Amino acid sequence: MINILLCGANGKMGRVIENCVSTREGMRVVAGVDINNNVYADFPIYQSVVDCKENIDVIIDFSHPTLLSSLMDYASTNQIPIVLATTGYSDDQIKFIKEAAKDVAIFFTFNMSLGVNLLLDLAKKATAVLGDQFDIEIIEKHHNQKIDAPSGTAIMIANAINEVSDERYQYEYDRHSKRQKRPKNEIGMHAIRGGTIVGEHEVIFAGRDEVLSITHSAMSKEVFAVGAVNAAAFLKGKSAGIYDMKDLLK
Repeated sequence: MINILLCGANGKMGRVIENCVSTREGMRVVAGVDINNNVYADFPIYQSVVDCKENIDVIIDFSHPTLLSSLMDYASTNQIPIVLATTGYSDDQIKFIKEAAKDVAIFFTFNMSLGVNLLLDLAKKATAVLGDQFDIEIIEKHHNQKIDAPSGTAIMIANAINEVSDERYQYEYDRHSKRQKRPKNEIGMHAIRGGTIVGEHEVIFAGRDEVLSITHSAMSKEVFAVGAVNAAAFLKGKSAGIYDMKDLLK
């Protein structure tokens, strides 16, 4: 049995994950952490991770970037693997995560969807084939409650493209103040916020008289919950290090 500590337990994703875990054999949520500690299932919810008394095998975090330091201290001190599914981390926080992975197993990705991770591979292959003959733009759409922009997934896609391009691309987030032609070494990223859009990402390769578009649409939050739960099952018992979807899909 895998005992899970769910951080952000009372959030929208937290409740979806709890429901997902409840249908899986061999795992259960035994405790939660949330500033809103209203109990809605058969496990306690604490306002602080340090108050947790249960025996934990894996932590799943869908909370807020501000909680990263306290969560990682708890995970490292108690040698508990952690799935980081929160978005909006700063560059310094990402460096902190990579450094913390020397002491504890961390599953870290900007998107838990299998489809999005396949999109990454397709975008990398397209970049390798099309090279600098095509301009690359990324459009991401999310609901009107999402705070960070561009999305972590959009940045992950751009980084993946840059990996196969000798890091030659610069990211352009806002062109309205520029009066100049688009340079070749640029990836434009565009964020749209509205309604209840769960998550859509499109990578556009625009060439001379032809356009290739690779698109992924999430129809519900459950696709991310399933990925996080699969990551938790994968991470139990793993040695210190940083893991992602590539490791899970091997």
